[in-house]
Amino acid sequence: MVYVDTSAIVALIVNERGSSAVAAWYASAKSDLVSAAWAVTEFGSALGLKQRTGQLDAVQAQAAWARFERLVTNDLRLVSVESTDFHRAAVLTLDAASGIRAGDALHLACAERAGAKSIATLDAVMARNARQLKIKPITLGE
Repeated sequence: MVYVDTSAIVALIVNERGSSAVAAWYASAKSDLVSAAWAVTEFGSALGLKQRTGQLDAVQAQAAWARFERLVTNDLRLVSVESTDFHRAAVLTLDAASGIRAGDALHLACAERAGAKSIATLDAVMARNARQLKIKPITLGE
């Protein structure tokens, strides 16, 4: 099972730096793909930010949302976020040297609980922290 963080999901659906690497990985992915339900909120937030900064207009954002919903329906299983995940994420963020942000720590907690063997990400900090948890990063970006 491969856990997919929101950075990879956004790049898969919206054209941005890293999109070609994510698309190539996704096209060849053989494992079950999972993410946390938290990714739904993060993806919506990313689309809102891209609209506010002029990277997408409303029509493009709606089309991206529709592609996201198809991804979740067809290829990406969402796991629920449990109260224990919030606690685990908090513990992960207590290590200041980790550089992990709360949302990314929540993804790692969910990936760990789900038993993910690897995580697809464009985020170097996420990859480094995943490695610490014995989750192999599939680094797709710079």
